[in-house]
Amino acid sequence: MRIALLQGPAHTPDPEAGLAAVADAAARAAAAGARLLVTPEMSLTGYAIGADRVAALAEPVPGPLTDRVAAIAAEHGLAVAVGLPVRTAGGVANTVAVLERDGSLLATYAKAHLYGDVDRDAFVPGDVGVVQFRLDDLTVGLLVCYDVEFPEAVRAHAVAGTELLVVPTGLMDPYGHVGTVLVPARAYESQVYVAYANRTGTEGEFVYCGASCVISPEGTELARAGRGEELLLADVDPAVLAASRRLNTHLTDRRPELYPTETRA
Repeated sequence: MRIALLQGPAHTPDPEAGLAAVADAAARAAAAGARLLVTPEMSLTGYAIGADRVAALAEPVPGPLTDRVAAIAAEHGLAVAVGLPVRTAGGVANTVAVLERDGSLLATYAKAHLYGDVDRDAFVPGDVGVVQFRLDDLTVGLLVCYDVEFPEAVRAHAVAGTELLVVPTGLMDPYGHVGTVLVPARAYESQVYVAYANRTGTEGEFVYCGASCVISPEGTELARAGRGEELLLADVDPAVLAASRRLNTHLTDRRPELYPTETRA
């Protein structure tokens, strides 16, 4: 399965600009044969835009923004993962929503690990650790940005059967090592593909560091962006994953009885 990652600009709080960027990337991804397009954290609205603006732009799912994304997915014939603020009964959640090529909603996931004041001032944490969906013959899981920095979160996905972990992110300087060191380690130690789609440019006090990537379960880079706007393409192969898991037996060699407070899965 071919996937595409949009390393996109830091938008001002303008959903129309976000939708336009997604539509443009979807057209290019579809032309390249991609089955799935992954966009960055809060790709539809902007991320570091302040709690008041986040609240003003928040909406339910399904809602007007995801309806527009559904139309984009249907027009171009691929699934699309987007980030947006979602209004829930408990507050606003930093959410990734995935729309299928028939326009249906495949999954939503709310960021569980909130990063700093930019998250804690604007969002409530999600309370579901593992969200998955099937895309053709592949089990796809969802995390958002800071979530992937917790090995337990990724391991829980692997134990639950996730094969491709999709991670929209908003990683800023000086934390570029997360994308270049931690993300490959997470892919290897938990034997999953990881698609890590970052923002680029400047937004408020943040300078996003790019370096979006697709990492194989062997920890190798299948695609890696620089710091600018870019559309990455990579192929995810379940047969390669199965072969890697036979060789690298971390999942079957685990002894969870020795660390039950760390990993309950």
